[in-house]
Amino acid sequence: MYAFSATIHARPEVAEPGPKVTLRGLTLPTLHVSAASLAAGFTRSFEEVGDALGSFERLYFEPDGSFVWVSSKGERIWQLDGLLADLHGRVTSLDLKGTCPPSALERVLSVLGVPPATPLFVLTHEAVVLDEATFREYAAAAQRG
Repeated sequence: MYAFSATIHARPEVAEPGPKVTLRGLTLPTLHVSAASLAAGFTRSFEEVGDALGSFERLYFEPDGSFVWVSSKGERIWQLDGLLADLHGRVTSLDLKGTCPPSALERVLSVLGVPPATPLFVLTHEAVVLDEATFREYAAAAQRG
């Protein structure tokens, strides 16, 4: 089960290695990107992503871009809370927090157009940027702590 609070962005062309940080007992590599480059966004529109998310069972999507998605009965309890942001017709980011199985995160990423877009994850409280593999390591570490 993953546990996290992050903002998901499309990876800009320039993402340089940043300093290593220790989080949840792990030493993790970070990335340095400019704030302006994160605004480029994904290739999908707000409406496309909203319609796709709204089709998930047990996901409630609001017209303002906020949503909540919960586990099914009989499944280990999990919940994701999200908020889409858009600009000029494209989703620029997704604030996402909660706990979920890896498959739930993969499903959310798929509606953003990932792959082929490669996401970056900005950890909300730690204010560091991680690539997807490092983020998954971080998110999974919550269960070991």
